Amino acid sequence: MESVLIGLGSNLGDRKSHLLAAADRLAAASGVSLRRLSTVIETQPVGDPSEGPLGGPYLNAAAEVLTALQPREFLDLCLAIEADLGRTRSSVNAPRTIDLDILLFGDQVVEAPGLIVPHPRLLDRQFVLEPMAEIAPGRRHPITGLTLLEHWEEWKGRHDHHR
Repeated sequence: MESVLIGLGSNLGDRKSHLLAAADRLAAASGVSLRRLSTVIETQPVGDPSEGPLGGPYLNAAAEVLTALQPREFLDLCLAIEADLGRTRSSVNAPRTIDLDILLFGDQVVEAPGLIVPHPRLLDRQFVLEPMAEIAPGRRHPITGLTLLEHWEEWKGRHDHHR
């Protein structure tokens, strides 16, 4: 069984219900066990408005699950949950009912079409680092070797003047 950290986000409709429904579907999936869900935080959308509408604020959380699935199988599960909850992919940063991102998959490093783990932008995003550090502060990033809490503290130090 691998410990997987997943980022959850929603900025369309009943955002909190979408997050909770996605967590429930992960927990109910065969070969998956939900271990913990972070506090839900509200953040502003990130992206380039020239690539399409960003929409309103997001609700974000992180979940830790244990799974017997392989990374590609787990990605397929996440994509199926997104589709079931009404996710459409009209543009890169388009508003969405639910977004499920695989952030860490055990200590694996995966580079395959449509799947890069660790998530390539997780260290730059407050809405990912903050909830991850809450539920798995001692978890180490498989490439940097630093803990998620150390990365979160470093991010806050870099962005302190913006707060």
